Amino acid sequence: MTSNHSTQFSPVAAVEQQDQRFSSAFAILQQAISDRIFPGASTAVTVGGKLVAWKALGRFTYEVESPAVEVRTLYDLASVTKVVGTTAMGMVLYERGELDLDMPVASIIPEFASDDARRHDIVIRHLLAHSSGLPAYEKLFLRAQTRAELLASAFRVPLRADPGTRVAYSDIGFIVLGEALARIAGDTIDEFCRKEIFGPLGMAETTFTPPGDLCRHIPPTADDRTFRKRVVQGEVNDENASVMGGVAGHAGLFASAFDVATFAHMMLSGGRPILRPETVSLFTRREIEPEGTSRTLGWDTPSAPSQSGNHFSRNSFGHLGYTGTSLWIDPDKQLSVTLLTNRTWPDSQNQAIKQVRPRFHDAIAESLL
Repeated sequence: MTSNHSTQFSPVAAVEQQDQRFSSAFAILQQAISDRIFPGASTAVTVGGKLVAWKALGRFTYEVESPAVEVRTLYDLASVTKVVGTTAMGMVLYERGELDLDMPVASIIPEFASDDARRHDIVIRHLLAHSSGLPAYEKLFLRAQTRAELLASAFRVPLRADPGTRVAYSDIGFIVLGEALARIAGDTIDEFCRKEIFGPLGMAETTFTPPGDLCRHIPPTADDRTFRKRVVQGEVNDENASVMGGVAGHAGLFASAFDVATFAHMMLSGGRPILRPETVSLFTRREIEPEGTSRTLGWDTPSAPSQSGNHFSRNSFGHLGYTGTSLWIDPDKQLSVTLLTNRTWPDSQNQAIKQVRPRFHDAIAESLL
């Protein structure tokens, strides 16, 4: 690893033994590539503050002339944006005393209030914990041409349940949350994250809206024949985030596995240097309401059967992304596993990563026993 890539807050590289140590885990990824479950992958594993695996496999697409994935290749993180970007922004604002978790959303976004009185009961905590009553997903991009139109549409999406009564993982909730945090901060999500999170951590390979010259070095996520009518490469896969200009609370970040591992290392180091341990603990502790929820403030936790596999402890937390990305963090084992793929190429049909991911996590954990 080049010295200019490591920063004082990155995990220390110790990957000399990775091919022997994690041969079974890497073989699972290689087999998945052969089985055309995804064309390529980049992974990073940290244990006890050390980067013990940092590996790239496969290609950008299934064509033999397609570029090979490298360890510094950026991937579309999709919903992993929700934790590495939006939730982290919420943590910083909370720590500064600018964000009250029980602040009504309508007090920040007056347009969010409507003739449904229940909307006044929705607070920031509900959006973070996916218990707002908003639905999982709406194709807002079909009726909105601009960022302002899409946000206005998101603010009007009808509730499906009373706030705080049930959990429904919601992109809509995080679109609203992202805008609420931006208004509190008086800054856009991308600028805030760059200045307050990615910059201080040395995450130079993490960005919203990658510049044009970088796009061809990013694996494509879709051959979009319906909405955009082009190959989606170096621009956000999610259509709602696309209409929002690539900067949204629910999707839009691109990052290398190393940078995601650096973020995980921060979380495992009690938030140093950007957060206090108490804030990390608060946001990663499983919520007690609604009853039976697996959600924390922003993150998910293992619930059988879990995409984290069988070995992550009950205090662990993680998140998945639609494009085939994931991050799981186990504070008890001081372990983090980042896996980045573009399993959506070319058409999102293949769902077999759901079988590959837990097997990969199990193989990593068993190699560390």
